[in-house]
Amino acid sequence: MSVSKNKKLPRSFYDRPTLDVAGDLIGKFIVYDSPGGRLSAKIVEVEAYIGTDDPACHAARGKTRRNAVMFGKPGFAYVYFIYGMYYCLNFVTEKEGHAAAVLLRAAEPSEGIDIMKQNSPRQKQHRLLSGPGKFCRSFGLTRDHNELDLTGDILYLEDHRIGSSNIIRTPRIGINHGTELLWRFCDADSEAISG
Repeated sequence: MSVSKNKKLPRSFYDRPTLDVAGDLIGKFIVYDSPGGRLSAKIVEVEAYIGTDDPACHAARGKTRRNAVMFGKPGFAYVYFIYGMYYCLNFVTEKEGHAAAVLLRAAEPSEGIDIMKQNSPRQKQHRLLSGPGKFCRSFGLTRDHNELDLTGDILYLEDHRIGSSNIIRTPRIGINHGTELLWRFCDADSEAISG
């Protein structure tokens, strides 16, 4: 029996403090077994959003129909729509009832690059996934993918045991509140990071 060297991340990976998850996501691979074929990418930038006390978190005003998945079990996808044009993918973290998630901000394309280019024909390859909206557009993710189980077989994360030795923490970007918190994690050596 052959064993894949790439290990799918279990629910226990997400069922931890959000900042620990966020830091550990750098260097992991996101995989989408899309109707058109397999896409994968190495995660190089994320941001943490933690609970009702975080003014930039969607949970700051309590539970709504839009953010309900954030209050659920860890290891599920939270996909939302912003500015009337972009989708953003988040990974729900921590225990059920405590709303927290990590926003995927940027990744480096690995598999399915032709599909990504079809979805985003004007982007250079290293910029295909260099922002949360660009990522979802190039991967073909929409609100239809909201609440997907990240331990399932459609959208999931893998550990390829490729770490990054130059992870930096900075303030989150593109927000107006909570900007003093160093909750953005990046692979400083990647050309794909956003901002």
